Amino acid sequence: MSPSPSPSFARVLAALCASLALSLAGGCGGAAPIAPPAPETGGGLIGSAAPELAAEVVSGEGPSTLKDARGKVVIVDFWATYCRPCRKSFPKYQALVDRFGGNLAVLAVSLDAPEDVSTEQIAGFADEAGVRFKILWDKDQSAEKAYKPRRMPTAFVVDRGGVVRHIHAGYEDGEEDKISREIEALLGPAGAPPSPSDGDRRSP
Repeated sequence: MSPSPSPSFARVLAALCASLALSLAGGCGGAAPIAPPAPETGGGLIGSAAPELAAEVVSGEGPSTLKDARGKVVIVDFWATYCRPCRKSFPKYQALVDRFGGNLAVLAVSLDAPEDVSTEQIAGFADEAGVRFKILWDKDQSAEKAYKPRRMPTAFVVDRGGVVRHIHAGYEDGEEDKISREIEALLGPAGAPPSPSDGDRRSP
């Protein structure tokens, strides 16, 4: 029969096993902090300069590039004619443009493949939605490669200095309310529109 380990050796062995168990627990969700998962969309663009757009202009009013829109908050919206949620989001974005006036611009970038649609079909989608903001077409996929949107639609909210501050992947009812609050924060008190009650206030 083999001799039993000495008490001192047994204590050392127990301590090593306990230390190993704690290390494994920490690596599996224990007290040790866990790094957040990578963002689903945007390629880590939040906090970085928004890539410039060189897409083809189809229709609409307002600036056609981020350079032209500098000084405004910009929604860079990636969409397609086959995207059903886009039919809901377009009128909401137009309402935001109307609300914030010259302080907000929307650059709506179509990701439709050139072999699938025509310029007239893209413009027709915007007309049916009743929007007047700028419609662009990313024919060469350069904007898609730079922004990496993975859902339809995906909206990038860009501040007045050209930096991406928020990303909205997909569209759900009420999404425009979140975006509106983000725009107000980026514009600050001087650029935010008056509340509906402001027009009713009278000096004593």
